[in-house]
Amino acid sequence: MKPIRVLVVGCGNMGSSHAKAYHESDGFEICGLVSRGNSNQQLNQLLGGRYPLFDNFEKALHSTQPDAVCISTYPDTHEPFAIKAMEQGCHVFVEKPIASTVEGAKRVLSQAEKTKRKVVVGYILRHHPSWQKFIEKAKTLGKPVVMRMNLNQQSDGAMWTLHRNLMASLSPIVDCGVHYIDVMCQMAESKPTQVYAIGANLSKEIPADNYNYGQLQIRFADGSVGWYEAGWGPMVSETAFFVKDVFGPHGSVSIAAKEASQSGKSDSIEAHTKTESLLIHHAELDANDKFSRSDEWIDLTDEPDHHELCRREQMYFLNAIREDIDLSQHLNDALNSLRIAFACDESVKTGKVITL
Repeated sequence: MKPIRVLVVGCGNMGSSHAKAYHESDGFEICGLVSRGNSNQQLNQLLGGRYPLFDNFEKALHSTQPDAVCISTYPDTHEPFAIKAMEQGCHVFVEKPIASTVEGAKRVLSQAEKTKRKVVVGYILRHHPSWQKFIEKAKTLGKPVVMRMNLNQQSDGAMWTLHRNLMASLSPIVDCGVHYIDVMCQMAESKPTQVYAIGANLSKEIPADNYNYGQLQIRFADGSVGWYEAGWGPMVSETAFFVKDVFGPHGSVSIAAKEASQSGKSDSIEAHTKTESLLIHHAELDANDKFSRSDEWIDLTDEPDHHELCRREQMYFLNAIREDIDLSQHLNDALNSLRIAFACDESVKTGKVITL
């Protein structure tokens, strides 16, 4: 079959990762690299200097006439770029979040339905076999479940610049939180009913109406609860940046990423998806109220690195196009997690519990 001609828009961390996946795949052919700065030049050099370069999305779209567009730009461009691409007949891969507002996300979904184009949102953890196993084991713990997760990032240099730019439009609990809210919804398999969240602005370098630290809490209809914590910046503590565990009536399951959770790894994109092993704890007690079963360690042999995860995402995108896979549930899940994340953002700013 002919390769899918893809225009890569945004050549930073994620855009570069997706471009490398396209570059190495027989199913895709890069027809252009788009960025406002010189990141597309740097990426092109890494890829052998063979691809056309552009500094304007619409010009690149008109010039290259691609089959698909990969959008890895800042969140406030996701909606307009995705809609414009679909208007031109392109399929779309867009990094999370799908848009910078809930209404914007709804417009993207409406455009996908109208044009019959495939839209895949970059929920990378959905393609990670270890996170799939984590979710699978969480569903065996009984109900309700308690879900505890965080991703605090102590950042400086280029990563702090990236975080500052992201916070011009979104908070950490929206930008990163959609991943983990999506995971919690898969684990609980129940309707979220209420959220409450707190936040603090710890830097004069970000907008006064935003915040670089936040913690959210979600209540589900079946009694399950979950919290997620995210902080970005040079002042953030690394002491507990990697908490990923769940417990229920029958016991608990925890990601025990011994290497990835070490000091100095909190702003490493590679470390954010590492699991390494799962710790399974059984709650059953014997006649003496002692644990009747020992804890179990599951060593995870299929532990893809960040590059491999991006490759798997793009293979999913390719199959969705070629096999005409119905992505309506995928898109509704992306909209749902974003809706919950923005309700948490509203809670931070109003100090109120938000009923969903």
